Amino acid sequence: MKIQIGVIGASTCAAGLQVKAEEVGYEIAKRGAFLICGGLGGVMEASAKGAKRACGTTVGIVPGCSRQSANPYIDIAILSNMGHARNAIIAQSCDALVAVGGEYGTLSEIAFSLKMGKTVVTLESKWEIEGTIKASSPKEAVELALNAASSL
Repeated sequence: MKIQIGVIGASTCAAGLQVKAEEVGYEIAKRGAFLICGGLGGVMEASAKGAKRACGTTVGIVPGCSRQSANPYIDIAILSNMGHARNAIIAQSCDALVAVGGEYGTLSEIAFSLKMGKTVVTLESKWEIEGTIKASSPKEAVELALNAASSL
């Protein structure tokens, strides 16, 4: 089975963070892993765009019940109709996760992931908390996540 790497982050973010999220997505797909995200805008859309640039597969676990809510770079939209509670599904579905920036929704995904024993790599995140691994670049973030996922 292919490794599934989650990319988590805010649904709106500055252009600089979008560039880094896109590079994270590109690196994930370039290395043959699936990208899982929340399927909406901001970091989620940028990472999915990057994965598509590398001909990767993207999965968006959206909070509502409409495929049209997913960003245009999502190949498979999982309709949770669970709002923020979908964050637990995102965490459970990933072998490891990369948090790019982020707000409170990202914090909940990090908490769920750590509680489930998943590796969480942070990149320019204010949520660098005990149990996470800090990366200094998109490439390093993906390498750390893939190394953790490969050891499962």
